[in-house]
Amino acid sequence: MPAGIMIPAMPSLIGRNNNVGGGFGSSSGLSLSQKMFQQPNMMDGQLLPALDMAPNTSESDIPRIRDDDFDTATKSGSENQENGASGDDQDPRPKKKRYHRHTQHQIQEMEAFFKECPHPDDKQRKELSRELGLEPLQVKFWFQNKRTQMKNQHERHENSHLRADNEKLRADNMRYREALSNASCPNCGGPTAIGEMSFDEHHLRIENARLREEIDRISAIAAKYVGKPVVNYPLLSPSSVPPRPLELGVGSGYGGQAGIGGSGDMYGSGAGDLLRSISGLTEADKPMIIELAVAAMEELVRMAQMGEPLWITTLDGSTTVLNEDEYMRSFPRGIGPKPTGLKCEASRETALVIMNHVNLVEILMDVNQWSTVFSGIVSRAMTMEVLSTGVAGNYNGALQVMTAELQVPSPLVPTRESYFVRYCKQHADGTWAVVDVSLDHLSTAPVKCRRRPSGCLIQEMPNGYSKVTWIEHVEVDDRGVHSLYKQLVSSGHAFGAKRWVAALDRQCERLASAMASNIPTGDVGVITNQDGRRSMLKLAERMVISFCAGVSASTAHTWTTLSGTGADDVRVMTRKSVDDPGRPPGIVLSAATSFWLPVPPKRVFDFLRDENSRSEWDILSNGGAVQEMAHIANGRDTGNCVSLLRVNSANSSQSNMLILQESCTDSTGSFVIYAPVDIVAMNVVLNGGDPDYVALLPSGFAILPDGTTAHGGGIGETGHGGSLLTVAFQILVDSVPTAKLSLGSVATVNNLIACTVERIKASLSCEAP
Repeated sequence: MPAGIMIPAMPSLIGRNNNVGGGFGSSSGLSLSQKMFQQPNMMDGQLLPALDMAPNTSESDIPRIRDDDFDTATKSGSENQENGASGDDQDPRPKKKRYHRHTQHQIQEMEAFFKECPHPDDKQRKELSRELGLEPLQVKFWFQNKRTQMKNQHERHENSHLRADNEKLRADNMRYREALSNASCPNCGGPTAIGEMSFDEHHLRIENARLREEIDRISAIAAKYVGKPVVNYPLLSPSSVPPRPLELGVGSGYGGQAGIGGSGDMYGSGAGDLLRSISGLTEADKPMIIELAVAAMEELVRMAQMGEPLWITTLDGSTTVLNEDEYMRSFPRGIGPKPTGLKCEASRETALVIMNHVNLVEILMDVNQWSTVFSGIVSRAMTMEVLSTGVAGNYNGALQVMTAELQVPSPLVPTRESYFVRYCKQHADGTWAVVDVSLDHLSTAPVKCRRRPSGCLIQEMPNGYSKVTWIEHVEVDDRGVHSLYKQLVSSGHAFGAKRWVAALDRQCERLASAMASNIPTGDVGVITNQDGRRSMLKLAERMVISFCAGVSASTAHTWTTLSGTGADDVRVMTRKSVDDPGRPPGIVLSAATSFWLPVPPKRVFDFLRDENSRSEWDILSNGGAVQEMAHIANGRDTGNCVSLLRVNSANSSQSNMLILQESCTDSTGSFVIYAPVDIVAMNVVLNGGDPDYVALLPSGFAILPDGTTAHGGGIGETGHGGSLLTVAFQILVDSVPTAKLSLGSVATVNNLIACTVERIKASLSCEAP
């Protein structure tokens, strides 16, 4: 370091701090003094003396000062103590300070120690001071200044890199700004320059672009069918929308409504009139169907989100009902006025179900899966034509023309047959919606059930759950309903949204059980074999579907009524089975009856599903004890399970038979369904074999509330209210398919049902309120 360069400490600051006498000889120290001129220097949490540059030292001289010349100006030990004691007692005149340079040896030793420990403690500083002949404060200040030097060097190095990066980014920014000045937004088509549009305007442009894309997609579908540009059609041209666009063809479809009639053809030759009346869509029909579906989707979403006064909650808070006057005010452009003779049923229900939203959409848009999951409600369903399969590999924008028959598990309630279009759409917030709306104006059959926009909104929730809001809105002729079921049907609980959601929730739990892998092994009879569980659940599922199909008053069946049986009415029908691997070949006789019990539905369900009380009503068990051999739980409720039962009967002919039974319950109804199965066949199923070749003839019970309580007579109710019980049997009366049904076979099944009904009434009479 040149002899002329001296760095005197500022006495006023030294007197007010204990950090006395630090001298800087390195380039780092000089640079720091320049940067911190006229302000305190904060180092290691305390103030260090501010330093002045010597008059003859320029900034260009700093880099030439070697690190080896790094030294500290210090005072004697006595001066340090005096100045550290009190700054106020000092002579205001500055004294001439003596400066001491560290030797090369001292610097090298402290440099070596600094590499190992940049922050020595008091003990280490005292040890160094003894070895090097320095005061502890000198060592302390040297290390503080060395740390400052290293930090400053690092900052200068980092600043140089940041400055270079900043220049590069500035150049890139200017280049991109020039490029964007002539570009347009691919989402909304507007300008892209920053500040040229508001936040709201930007989102409106994006929404308009999305709607334009949807219109283009639907237009392409319509143009495909009609062979002309869709702008020529008023349904998608905003400037020429007709006053009531959804009433197209309604007048002709509802002509002669005074003839909608009674129950004379409910179970007779009038079956399937709707299906026979549909001869296929014409090219002119398809654009109108698209328009109808788009408007129905908008109505469904609004109805799902609106509250009062459109939806009115009942006094007990359990049900919401539709205000029809408010509905007509809110949706004046619906599918037309309610036809004469039809009654309105509308309901809404929301639930959280354990299924991914994508899987739910797939179930609703696949007619086979939809019919299976809702087998207790959907008697028959068919996709007539697919107008669109959706875009981007999913069902967004899918359009299907369908026909379906909805049922209540009783031969005393006519099914509801409808012809409709189903439209699926993914909305901007990630919610999916599936809507149905009737196409009755395309059918020549008298309309007995018309579906206004009905369906569900599906919102994704955490942990694989989905929030489902279901809307069921129909206009129906219910004059064919038996008096036993009038209250249940008119209250909306027989076909309403609550029943759809309850069935969906129960089936989602059933599917989750089928896929479960962490099955506890502690309970006796629990099936832990994954393949065996799935095969047994698949077999039980087919048994339930077969039972429901054989008990409802479907238009595909012709029922014959038998009187004088002791029950209200026993209805029988025959079906021939030839090539069905899941049904024994021959003539199958189905018989069913429904009656009322003055017992809460839950008590009836618990009695019928309990193997310990089975001998009280099961004639075929011959009074033998019934033992549960295995079971599979199907959900939270213990009543939802599939069981394999053994009858300990003295009859040797039954020694090789087991009983497969499924019991299921929710807030709207319950089933106990069973069928005899062969032991050898069940061994194959339990080992994961194909269950489709196991022959089944299911029998069982459907239990519904009678609808007389304030809560709708829910299954969970244990207080007032009775039960509507349907008993049904399927029996192979002849193994030859071409044989004729004998009167003896009819008398046998008639007596079987009558005895079963009498036993149930006798067993539950003591439980009647």
